Amino acid sequence: MIYLIDTHILLWALYDSRQLSDTAKIVIQSQKCSLSIASLWEIAIKVSIGKLKVKQSIQEIFDACLINGIEIIGISPIYCDEMIKLPKIHNDPFDRLIVATAKAENYTILTKDATIPKYGVKTIW
Repeated sequence: MIYLIDTHILLWALYDSRQLSDTAKIVIQSQKCSLSIASLWEIAIKVSIGKLKVKQSIQEIFDACLINGIEIIGISPIYCDEMIKLPKIHNDPFDRLIVATAKAENYTILTKDATIPKYGVKTIW
């Protein structure tokens, strides 16, 4: 099973947040995990508009993912096609892309977001 890490989970994992569940910690440390490049894009946008502060550059976050065995995956046209099919449950385009990626690849999403399971994707928290 491959886990797709939601953006907030990545940030909590990188900064050792107490908000990260024990299950999430175990999954990240012991299972194959991937991160959509869209999550790095989301972080960059939120930092640039002042909605988020991070301790590292995007490149450093990318490098930390690789060091920790988290594969960075690109955005495929298949994921975009899958996005078009999604019902209008979530307005966040980044979360919609993460859901579409998980649907297309049959990944389980590591997230605390209670809206994401409404798409019928597997999640774990």
